[in-house]
Amino acid sequence: MRNTKRLTVLSLLLLALISHAQQQRTIDLGTKFNAVGEMNIDFTNEGTIWTPQSFPNSPPSVVTIAPSDNHLSIDNVKQVLAQAIGQAQSSGQFATIAVVDRVGNVLAVYRMNGVDTQVTLTSAVPAVVEKGLDNIVLPSGADGDALAAIAKAITGAYLSSSGNAFSTRTAGQIIQEHFNPGERNQPSGPLFGVQFSQLPCSDFTLRYDPTKNQGPQRSPLGLSADPGGFPLYKNGKVVGGVGVISDNIYSIDKNIMDFDQDNDEKIALAATFGFDAPVEIRANRITVDGKTLRYSDTLSSDISPSGTNFDTIAATVGNLIAVNAYTDGTIKRGMVFGHEESGIRADSTLYNGLNGFVFVDETDTNRFVPQAGNDAAFINSVAPLSANEVQEILKAALDVANRARAQIRQPLGSQAQVTIAVVDSQGNNLAMVRTPDAPVFGSDVALQKARTAAFFSNIDAATFLNNLTTPTNYFDTDLMVKETIAIPDYVTAIKSFVGNNALSDGTAFSDRAGGNLSRPFYADGIEKNAHGPLSKSIRNNEWSFLSTGLQLDLVMNKIIQHVLFAAAAAGTDVDNVCTSTTSARLANGIQIFPGSVPIYRGNQLIGGIGVSGDGVDQDDMIAFLGLHNAAIQLSGSINNAPAAMRADTLTPQGTRLRFVQCPFSPFNGSSEQNVCRGK
Repeated sequence: MRNTKRLTVLSLLLLALISHAQQQRTIDLGTKFNAVGEMNIDFTNEGTIWTPQSFPNSPPSVVTIAPSDNHLSIDNVKQVLAQAIGQAQSSGQFATIAVVDRVGNVLAVYRMNGVDTQVTLTSAVPAVVEKGLDNIVLPSGADGDALAAIAKAITGAYLSSSGNAFSTRTAGQIIQEHFNPGERNQPSGPLFGVQFSQLPCSDFTLRYDPTKNQGPQRSPLGLSADPGGFPLYKNGKVVGGVGVISDNIYSIDKNIMDFDQDNDEKIALAATFGFDAPVEIRANRITVDGKTLRYSDTLSSDISPSGTNFDTIAATVGNLIAVNAYTDGTIKRGMVFGHEESGIRADSTLYNGLNGFVFVDETDTNRFVPQAGNDAAFINSVAPLSANEVQEILKAALDVANRARAQIRQPLGSQAQVTIAVVDSQGNNLAMVRTPDAPVFGSDVALQKARTAAFFSNIDAATFLNNLTTPTNYFDTDLMVKETIAIPDYVTAIKSFVGNNALSDGTAFSDRAGGNLSRPFYADGIEKNAHGPLSKSIRNNEWSFLSTGLQLDLVMNKIIQHVLFAAAAAGTDVDNVCTSTTSARLANGIQIFPGSVPIYRGNQLIGGIGVSGDGVDQDDMIAFLGLHNAAIQLSGSINNAPAAMRADTLTPQGTRLRFVQCPFSPFNGSSEQNVCRGK
């Protein structure tokens, strides 16, 4: 009897191990992909042996800047294009291929003969959503294929760094209604909403100018979640990205329980041969909340890029194309990141000793030198933020970032890499700074976050939204207006959901708190519950990653206007304000994932600080603790929101909002644990 019982226990253990192994084979790309990626693979029909890049040495504790020759040359761009074309031919596909540098300059767009230039934007499943950008068709002749390829290439470049390599497939995993996608009753993705950043109407991102090369440049469709975009590396450092579209569908992978055979991804991965991301830093070596991220469903053995010379096939297979507002149709070299030609370089004066990097223009002048707030008329007679206070806030936040342990970087123990932005209460950009290797996407996002916190904490936020009377247009497949949305309806919804004083009583909102109200389930991820008041309804097939609610509806008109302009189909380009107003308050849109807090002088709102580039808990901590430490340095002249004013005092629908969430034991070389408690 005892032996029988022992056998039963052993049998159950064996079944559990078999089940675990099957799950690993199904959902843990790290095991399968890395086992292949670390071998020498016969990569082409010509017998070339491919060995993925690895770190030349152990990654340094202090990030170094690329040497002046570390960039994509014209010959490099040609090689990337040729390899993509070769893979497309071997797969029987016709593709449009875009190559960008790390700050988003479009180095080339190539369209193969036979490409269907009509592109459909769709979330595909579980049902067709006909709200927002979902189910829009960019017609033939509108260069929708080129815009999609550019967005994919920019996403691969912008999400990656020397410590993490993320693809558009990675992006798709971390922006959906659940994390992981398909898991029931799980919170939304950690970068939920990031797709609506780098917008063409942003007042931070720059615009194509053939006489200038500084970035970061804008993306025509924001960040992409459609597989087929990868970063490009040289000597272990990001030098750009490649994006491919061949199926005329711009979508997302809703099922990560399988391995897709995606032609866009195959062609794009083949394009990276010789410029592939180091194996050690690919997304499938990085975990978030204990879950492995995705890099590619395509394995090395699935592709066979030819070594054909670009110059010998270019004219017969397709053509380099000009894309209005992005490229003149020629091949250009990439800029050297971290040097003034890229628009991002080291600072030696304002943030001395803190390894700060600043954004510069074509004259090498800092675009965002700390300045005083321009909101004296709005803040009840207290003093606006001074230039010195702004600088001290940024220095204190940099100090926290330099000590913080990164969440989304390899090797373990690396420091966090982020961008930090400070605005006044009216959203005016008072200064920005970044650490050396922060992903570029976090630059525009940090400003979005700072503005969002300041905006939603204002006593006139409801009034501002009610005054946005220009309707938001939704379009049919022929880009004809089919429905209009009134922004003031969101004010009605949030007052009904939270209380009649919502957005008018001065409650201090962080992005974590406002983001809670922007989810398709409230509380986040709980499927039996209704959607938050700033979100669309997922139950009624209104929500998708292309239809998020207030976040998209604020900028929808400008996105469509720019797409039509870029397609040379209609009108003029957008200005550098994303809402239907000339105000700076939401000039580059809002953001709805964590990493910001409002700034106060006593009980009076005077600004906001936003942080982006690492794990969202790290972003929260750098913003919140950085502001706290700056207040100490400045003898209490500024402060975080008083505890009684914070959004975590609210319990809409019986569920308490969150204000910030700081990581436990967050610092390298320190035993400090709950570093935000009581502050």
